[in-house]
Amino acid sequence: MKLSRLYPILDAGFLEARALDLRLAAEQMRIAGVSLIQYRDKTGSSQTILRNAAVIREAFAGADCKLILNDRADLAVLAAWDGVHIGQGDLAPEDARRVVGAGRWVGVSTHTDEQVRLAELRSTDYVAVGPVFATGTKADAEPVIGLDGVRRARALTRKPIVAIGGITRENARGVIEAGADSVALISALFAEDEPAGKVARDFLDLLG
Repeated sequence: MKLSRLYPILDAGFLEARALDLRLAAEQMRIAGVSLIQYRDKTGSSQTILRNAAVIREAFAGADCKLILNDRADLAVLAAWDGVHIGQGDLAPEDARRVVGAGRWVGVSTHTDEQVRLAELRSTDYVAVGPVFATGTKADAEPVIGLDGVRRARALTRKPIVAIGGITRENARGVIEAGADSVALISALFAEDEPAGKVARDFLDLLG
């Protein structure tokens, strides 16, 4: 399994707080050439999540892009998306796998070395590690792991690693060099004076 170097996350709460349009954001990601994207909505109803998933799927119609839904394995199947990303408090990876089936991806968030070790043994396709740097996107963020945490994770798993948390154009290359296969971004995509698509393109060019 090979991950795209760039893994944008369209977070419903983040977009709403900044009056950003979901469809426009998705279209900008497609134009930039994004080939892996996640939609995250921690508070929306099932109907809202499915409706927004359809908007994103329509924006990426005809593009070679993996669509990953956060938390909801059942809705990932109903939306005909390509996989689910789960956290430590969500479904167990094996349960998520039973829901989505063998043909879809299951990714898992980890925040400690022990969680990475367990993810290596479980039914997951990739392992997210972080927060690498301080981040303001999540109010309940776990302690920062730093680049050393990425290096330790690389030594603990053979699965692809997605690094998340406080990653910018200035430090993203160092995160890849520390052992990550991909970097996940939320707030860094939406600079005040630059279109999100241009920022995504910058990251894709930078990461190679």
